[in-house]
Amino acid sequence: MKSFRRLVYPYLIWAGVLIVLPMLIIVFYAFSTEGNDVIPVKITLENFVRFFSDTIFIEVLGRSLKLAVITTIVCILLGYPAAYFISQLNPDSQSVMVLIVTLPQLINMLVRTYAWRGILLNIDIAPELKVYIGMVYNFLPYMILQIYTSLSKMDPSLVPAAHDLGCDDRMAFLKVTLPLSVPGIISGITLVFLPAVSSFFIPKLLGGGSYVLVGNLIENYFVTTGDWNFGSAISLIMTIVILISMYFTKKFDYDQEAA
Repeated sequence: MKSFRRLVYPYLIWAGVLIVLPMLIIVFYAFSTEGNDVIPVKITLENFVRFFSDTIFIEVLGRSLKLAVITTIVCILLGYPAAYFISQLNPDSQSVMVLIVTLPQLINMLVRTYAWRGILLNIDIAPELKVYIGMVYNFLPYMILQIYTSLSKMDPSLVPAAHDLGCDDRMAFLKVTLPLSVPGIISGITLVFLPAVSSFFIPKLLGGGSYVLVGNLIENYFVTTGDWNFGSAISLIMTIVILISMYFTKKFDYDQEAA
């Protein structure tokens, strides 16, 4: 058994170099600013004070959360019926439908977004709506596949048993099918909300530069202005927001399992 533990070492090294070390660098930049000739680096909370004291940055953060929440809700509303429909098909048809849902994911997300940019270019709609279309299109398959996985694992005899106990189709769905598919919904929310709240190139390409989110701010301060300290502070704030959302998502999932 001890010999197998050695197989973990390459992964630990990889995780340390590519995950832990960059995060430590971001934390260092977030809590520091350029100093002077005597003290080249100054430890401070100035970057965080700057973010939370400016209403523009707070509005951008709120807009990002709003976009992620609405995208997630729309993906649930569209994804659940699609996943339920697929789960009711015969096994061969299910495989074909899953392939159809998965096939666009084989194309790079940036390429798919550029395609939508060309489609929406001459359509006179609000930039915000264009961003929502791009977000839902890119993240909807994740929701469908997660819910479908939960529904496909459900014992098919449970719904007929509910009918035998006096439930109609609506009650059987609400009492049996929906509760058993909650883990898939939770997984789908995680896979949609987390990347949506930090997305930057979809709003940039489809919003025409007029719909700025937190991801765009981070890109701007790292790439354009070169202010890595403030960009790192924004990144750290978004990391905390994502960790909090993951905590509540997992907590809700655990509560459902306990019930």
